[in-house]
Amino acid sequence: MAAARQQSLKANQNTFGRVAGQAARECHTFFLCGPDESAASAAAATIVGNLADAGERVDLSGAELRRDPVRLADEARSCSLFGDARHILVRATGEEAHDALKLHLEAEGEACPVLVIAVNATDKSRSAKLVAGAKGTLVAMFYPPNLGDMANTVRDLADRAGLRLGGDLAQRIARASGLDRRLAEAEVEKLALYLDAAPDTPKTADAAAWDAIGASSEEDGFMPLVNAALGGHAKRLPGELARLHTLALNPVGVALAFERRAAQLAQLSARMRPGEDVGSFVDAQKRARRIFFKDERDLAEQLRIWRGKRLDRLVSRLTALHQALLANSQQAELLLSQEIAWIARVASR
Repeated sequence: MAAARQQSLKANQNTFGRVAGQAARECHTFFLCGPDESAASAAAATIVGNLADAGERVDLSGAELRRDPVRLADEARSCSLFGDARHILVRATGEEAHDALKLHLEAEGEACPVLVIAVNATDKSRSAKLVAGAKGTLVAMFYPPNLGDMANTVRDLADRAGLRLGGDLAQRIARASGLDRRLAEAEVEKLALYLDAAPDTPKTADAAAWDAIGASSEEDGFMPLVNAALGGHAKRLPGELARLHTLALNPVGVALAFERRAAQLAQLSARMRPGEDVGSFVDAQKRARRIFFKDERDLAEQLRIWRGKRLDRLVSRLTALHQALLANSQQAELLLSQEIAWIARVASR
């Protein structure tokens, strides 16, 4: 339970690290919002790790709370009936949890910690304002990082793991992780393990060390799945989808990776002159440093497939998929798998 509940705290991706410990000690309700679900989830894990006694985790969805708003207050206070420590993690979209949060904050009695990850909500939303208006709460907003932001995050993670990153290694790890903090952290952990690094015995990591583990590490990210589908490699899909499930990668994050690649294809397609050779064009873009050299072959293959109306349809379907995933978190993995299968079928024609 929180030691003192005298104020409401606010944070963003830049300040969260400085207030996380205090929030875990003093707050009982945490509203983690913004378009970067990966960072919000990582923040929730940080809060739980700093709780004096986190106990068991109770998972609730925003859809469940929208149907039964009183459930959150009941679940948060049921720990006092049985004496076991617990915390509640809610994954919601937009304002799904608003009414449940209102009843929870108005209810009497000691409650266990409640963490709400609210995708597609902001710190200006009704839910955020409701939480911020109560004592002993935290509202934190997380924006998607750019490459520079994620590279800085990688450096911070590396420092804590006892790694000194040389050259542009932080950027390479950030790019390979698809700007997903959880994947970046996993890559740093594997690199630290490979070099036997620790905070009290730091080691320097260079490009050679990264290349030594890079082939297997990159298979854990989003891009092998994205490239398999957009390239029409249907035989590779079952293994990539199994990896998606095994790693518990967030479906919205995977959809965003598809959207980013589709946007990149649209930008490249707009630059191409009519009749221009795709291979020569992509090589010129690489030499101009507009694309990463490791993406050259995949981008050339995908540009030959996704052009004109077919690319427009892909962009529209990915936008619709994103909205469907946010609206139906319980079926998100199934919806994503079905759309990926469609993409692969179209690409292979």
